[in-house]
Amino acid sequence: MKRSTVAAFLALSLAAALVAAGCGLPATGTSPSPQSGESVAPSNPSSAPAETAPAVAPSESAATATPAPTATPVALADVAIVPVAHFRTQFSSSSVAEVRSVLAGTSKRYDAIELIGSDADAVLAALGVARPAVASRLVLAPDAAKLAKDLVANRKRLGFLRADEIGPSVRALSWGRDALFGVGRVATLAAWPLIAHVPAGTASPEPEYDPAGAWTLFAGGDIMLDRGVAKTVTVEGRGVDFPFNGGTADITGHTCCSQFGWRQPLTKRTGNAGVVRALVKGADLAIANFENPAPDRFRWHTTGTVFSANPRLIDGLRNAGIDYVSLGNNHIRDAGANGIIQTIANLEKRGIAWSGAGRNLAQARRPAMLDAGGTKVAVLGYDTIAKYYAASATRAGSAQMTAAVVKADVAAARKAGADLVIVFPHWGTEYDATPFAGQQRLARAAIDAGADIVIGNHAHWAAAMEIYKGRPIWYALGNFVFDQVWSEPTMEGITLELTFVGKELRQIRMRPHIILNRAQPNFLDPAGDGRVVMGQVFAASKGLLPW
Repeated sequence: MKRSTVAAFLALSLAAALVAAGCGLPATGTSPSPQSGESVAPSNPSSAPAETAPAVAPSESAATATPAPTATPVALADVAIVPVAHFRTQFSSSSVAEVRSVLAGTSKRYDAIELIGSDADAVLAALGVARPAVASRLVLAPDAAKLAKDLVANRKRLGFLRADEIGPSVRALSWGRDALFGVGRVATLAAWPLIAHVPAGTASPEPEYDPAGAWTLFAGGDIMLDRGVAKTVTVEGRGVDFPFNGGTADITGHTCCSQFGWRQPLTKRTGNAGVVRALVKGADLAIANFENPAPDRFRWHTTGTVFSANPRLIDGLRNAGIDYVSLGNNHIRDAGANGIIQTIANLEKRGIAWSGAGRNLAQARRPAMLDAGGTKVAVLGYDTIAKYYAASATRAGSAQMTAAVVKADVAAARKAGADLVIVFPHWGTEYDATPFAGQQRLARAAIDAGADIVIGNHAHWAAAMEIYKGRPIWYALGNFVFDQVWSEPTMEGITLELTFVGKELRQIRMRPHIILNRAQPNFLDPAGDGRVVMGQVFAASKGLLPW
């Protein structure tokens, strides 16, 4: 599917307030900077090509002096470089004006620039800046791994890395309105404005990262199309596409109190209508949890916790670009065995893949197999909450998750040709962002079984993130399209925007949102009101997230 028409729209709508961007003048040749150290003495990068510089100064007596040896020319390579910050940064972009302000000591965001020592002069030349007068404002690292580690410990540093060296432990920023990762990325390396001329001996002959060969995954939390969502869409006549037409929003205050005693946020829309749809539709693969059956004979529930959705409302998911939904949850059998079978038929009629439930246990445990950018992706859905809805050899129901089951199912998915395996469980404790011990053991068992990513739901709150054996686990993303507007934590959630090269995860972006009109997620500024839900995620991740 889907990317080329949304890149400019996303970049324009979601960029933080920027100072004027610029790329500087490219150098025709630069000398490698000194190797690693906490800071470097000020000096200006030479404008003379390194390959023409004499090895020694000429002698005073040409008649008697031994001729100086000619320096071996240094071949240079053009390499994309990218501004990076620590993983938890609230900011999404940078610019040459910001770099200058950091080096001048006037930036409110950063107190130093960090570069890899061997690339430093080339990067500075590409930026069109000189070394700072105050040495501590430029820090050199020996390699990308050390620079990434330094950003964790020093969160007021702005770094620059080659595109090939960027992994998920750092956050790649846009350069002005141009992004090299994510749904809104530039189409080709040639369109990326920030190029450094580095010694070719330290550059790959072919780039490992090329935006044209990358692919993106969007993941959302719980979608429920009954109760208040159905009221908004059908009774109020806003239409099946309304839940995915959200833009951006601010929280202007709070009022007390809901029927459950919670303070509720007061909100206002701030424009950018359609950016949520653009993100979902622009991703190569978009997945979420389907928190209700959608049988042919549905019933609209105005209250309560038994759900069934009008299958016509699934059109909204299809139109938005949702490719897959998990049926492995504690509501999937709310309309009985036929409800599951009819839900599957109604999803397939609209071209939406599924897993996690079925007419019997074998079907419920079967992975959905999808293609994303030439990568074969398997998604395994599970429930751990409603054991009374479990499938059996002869009974329609959900796939129940155990360590033994997930081990066997991941192995089967690999045997079926999956390059990447995502485990999508329904688990945990409602309205609690912190995983309990048994839930954490089960998450780690999925990774030990060979899963690449675990993305959970059920809490109705955005919950902790963990990195285990180098692989990410999200315990819950919170509500995505849901009517629980009685508290700020249930109105807020996060979505994932993941960038891959083949099966390798290269970048992670988590976007905070708030649900308006009982149905519609709208993005929050992560440096503004979005800090509340992001802070909830990171507080719950204490000891689990090394970044």
